[in-house]
Amino acid sequence: MDAAYSQRARLWGDVSIFASAFFFYLSTAVVRWGEGRVAIDPAYYVFARFLLGILTVVGVMAAGRTGLKIRSLHLLLGRAVFNCIAVYCFYKAVALTTVAQGNILNMTFPIFVALFSWFFLKKQREPMATLMVAVAFLGVWLVLAPDLTGLQTGSLWGLASGVTAAVAILYLNLSRRDHDTNTILFFMFGFGTVAIYAVYHRHIFLPGPMELLFLVLCAGLGVIGQYLLTIGFRYVSAVEGSIVSCARILMAALFGPWLVGDPALTPAGWIGAFLILGANIYLAVRRVGT
Repeated sequence: MDAAYSQRARLWGDVSIFASAFFFYLSTAVVRWGEGRVAIDPAYYVFARFLLGILTVVGVMAAGRTGLKIRSLHLLLGRAVFNCIAVYCFYKAVALTTVAQGNILNMTFPIFVALFSWFFLKKQREPMATLMVAVAFLGVWLVLAPDLTGLQTGSLWGLASGVTAAVAILYLNLSRRDHDTNTILFFMFGFGTVAIYAVYHRHIFLPGPMELLFLVLCAGLGVIGQYLLTIGFRYVSAVEGSIVSCARILMAALFGPWLVGDPALTPAGWIGAFLILGANIYLAVRRVGT
């Protein structure tokens, strides 16, 4: 019975994280759809996402009559700070490059998760999982190869989002051991709202109907993705959950040309995409067999 429950829990974690990748991708697609229609700075999209998130969390907690359960404040703050930086860098990269490149560069974070896990989380020192992350990174490199002849500012924002997202994921994995979903998200969304407004308040204005539509759509999809991601990491390790999240790379490769007008992948790019897919499948099969 315990084994069956464990497998169902892992499956739920995988499904939640996979779904979060889909909603995160759609959220960035909204940013591209808004170009030429509205004049919204990436910081405003991030602010809207955090603001809607904190309002949602407070509403959920009020409806369920639950409160905050703080056990390790430094873990909650660490998750909040690095997630805030990662999300801003991510949206900045999408605005300066393509939706596909922004998502793919953001998805380099499994490499850094594996490296950080090896040094700081002894229980997650899994050589084969680390190897699969390396395979996934090779796939990322092949996808980006045509664009890496010269590293542009937008690419640097994307890489920065990958590094900071890795640290945020590790904090999330540790926080999940002692904190419920709403407590983690309350600190994350609350800190993000205050920090982004404090730094980028000049880009935040009273939106008109069209601006409000894009802001709410982008923020809503991002909040749904964040909830699913936070729930999913309750059942999987930092390395494994990060690999499942790599599905967003395939989404960017497949949907980009049709949804947002991104350039189609080159043959090398498709090889990279399938390497990433192969790493995901291997790890999924390995977990079921354990």
